Amino acid sequence: MKKNKITHMMAGVLVIVFAVMFLALTGRFLYIQAAGEVDGVSLHEWAKKQRTASHAIPAERGKIFDNNGMTLAYDKPTFRVFAIVDAKYSANSKEPMHVTDPDKTAEQLAPLLHADKQMIADRLKEGKEKGKDQVEFGKVGRGLSQKTKQKIEKLKLPGIGFIKESTRFYPNGTFASQIIGFARDTEKQTKNGFARDIVGVTGMEKQMDKLLHGKKGHISYERDNYNSKLLNPNEIITKPKDGDDVYLTIDQKIQTLLEDVMTQVEKKYEPTRMTAIVMNPKTGEVLAMSNRPSYDPNNPRNVKNWYNDAVSTPFEPGSTMKIFTWAAAIDTDVYNGSDSYKSGSYRINERIQRIPDHNGGEGWGTISYDEGFRRSSNVAAAKIAWEKLGPEKFLDYLNAFDFDKKTGIDLPGEVPGKILYNWPLEKVTTAFGQGSTATPIQQMKAATAIANNGKMLQPYVIKKIVDPSTKEVVKEKKPTVVGEPISAATAKHMRDLMETVVTGKHGTGQSFRLDDYSVAGKTGTAQIPNPNGSGYMMGYDNYIFSFLGMAPKDDPQLMMYVSVKQPKLEKADGSYELGSTPVSFIFKNVMENGLHYLNIDPDETMEKHTVKVAFPDVIEKSVPEAEKLLKDKGLRPIVLGKTGKITKTSVEKGAEVLQNEQILLATDKPVMPDISGWSLREVMQLSNLLDLQVSTSGNGYVSTQSIKAGKEIKKGNTLTVKLKEPKAATN
Repeated sequence: MKKNKITHMMAGVLVIVFAVMFLALTGRFLYIQAAGEVDGVSLHEWAKKQRTASHAIPAERGKIFDNNGMTLAYDKPTFRVFAIVDAKYSANSKEPMHVTDPDKTAEQLAPLLHADKQMIADRLKEGKEKGKDQVEFGKVGRGLSQKTKQKIEKLKLPGIGFIKESTRFYPNGTFASQIIGFARDTEKQTKNGFARDIVGVTGMEKQMDKLLHGKKGHISYERDNYNSKLLNPNEIITKPKDGDDVYLTIDQKIQTLLEDVMTQVEKKYEPTRMTAIVMNPKTGEVLAMSNRPSYDPNNPRNVKNWYNDAVSTPFEPGSTMKIFTWAAAIDTDVYNGSDSYKSGSYRINERIQRIPDHNGGEGWGTISYDEGFRRSSNVAAAKIAWEKLGPEKFLDYLNAFDFDKKTGIDLPGEVPGKILYNWPLEKVTTAFGQGSTATPIQQMKAATAIANNGKMLQPYVIKKIVDPSTKEVVKEKKPTVVGEPISAATAKHMRDLMETVVTGKHGTGQSFRLDDYSVAGKTGTAQIPNPNGSGYMMGYDNYIFSFLGMAPKDDPQLMMYVSVKQPKLEKADGSYELGSTPVSFIFKNVMENGLHYLNIDPDETMEKHTVKVAFPDVIEKSVPEAEKLLKDKGLRPIVLGKTGKITKTSVEKGAEVLQNEQILLATDKPVMPDISGWSLREVMQLSNLLDLQVSTSGNGYVSTQSIKAGKEIKKGNTLTVKLKEPKAATN
């Protein structure tokens, strides 16, 4: 009886508990229905959010152009393929909207994606098994061209779709690659999956990344369970803002010319480094700039050199620094070019090591300071800096030429050189370009003062920034004078003196003479510090050979710096090819053709600057003896034969010839030279000298020859040559 009473009591308690719970839940439901929210969260807004799709609308990255409007970089449209594997997408459709046969789909897709069909089939099956809506195919399914997309669409494969996206494209390959740089496709994890973007990594792409990038847009709309828009989707669109376009000062034709000749030198001489800059000295605009090794920004893999050496790699410049040593002395009125000094070697005191001239310290006896400049005498430079100027005044000029700071060029990664000026020896060696360091762009900036009558200009590569939608110029750069380290009279004096390096007797730059324009310039042969930290590297070609020149001399319109590090110079009969040969090949081709392209009138004063010499008698002389004799006269001998004595020459004894002219010398066993790049006139000289039958086709310069270089040739042999216009000259 007592037990039943307890049972009834517990049953009553449970009924009450369940009743309370029922009332509480019912009340909660009624409240939610009436209020439309849970814990302060609006169910209406939550539902709307759940059925709303939201996507970013990518902005088109700005284009990069040269100064004439040629496109150097742009966003190229590509496609990414995907496959729907969930059958639910076909529920309300007459035609299948998902992949129904993975093996057949893989078999047809694989050849067009250049992929393994089993990999594609496995990806499709795995996605379905794991309950995924759709799958992609990794790298092979991205970056597809419009043509490939159309081929896949023609197959009408169910469930296969495409997403349009862009990749950065550089239509000219290695052209100015270390100026333009490259941008890389990146992906970041977001709440909605992965967000794809293009980000600048090097060069102008990095420098101007924010302006080029633009601002993404946004689209949102309400959808059903199958991701289709509702009839009234409440669509909201925020349009993207495309990136600004950047116009560079680079001139496509001059840059192409530079790239072509540097590639030729790279193939022939295999230098470890090359750098060249072409500038308008009147404005500071960089018209061309290139380095080797270079890379293709469309495929930046296995890059040997990421740096733009023209702005990022300081080194001991060598004798091109003498330009500024002499300019300082002339400007302070302590220089008399006719004053004489004893060349060979020099010591500022007994405790300091001897400073030798570059011919092993032999020198050239007692010569004038003007001749010392032509011969590139280290002793003359040291005496000027130490005795005539004094170290403090010389340092003032180095600072005035801004060798103590960056140029401020609008390229990333600029690293300034360093004036090494702590000890007496350093103060002297800086005068001839040893110890202290500078970048090529620092030297070019300083040299604008020589070319531009004392006014030093800021170098720059960005010409203007343009809004692509309105075509409005957002920003435009103008020439900027950043200093006047020397007077106009000093600048003219220096150009006259630099001209004698190219035209004067004993000038080290005779091979840099142009046909139609006068040149003012200075050669440089810089030693390379030993990697082990002690002294400098030894060996004939272990140098950085360089030249800084401007033309026409009286009113320079183009200025150029070229350096070639450790070229593999040819050696014949114990004598090495001159280190200036690859440098002058680049300089002459670019400057001569560049000035003509810019419609600069040929220099009317060229005739009076032409230096002629009498051709010496070299018959029966040994090859080394004949070569030395002609080189001393500023001629360019080409020996047709490996050994023996000279039996024939292309010029008669006593005839007047221009300095830097090519002279053919034949031995008793002549062999065929490499005549690539020779003119027809030079080919005919060869034919007349060796009694060859010549057959030619085309116009311009030799591109192919029927008799291989090094092969022995005999009287009556037939030589067939194909002539071709240089690519850059055609442009």
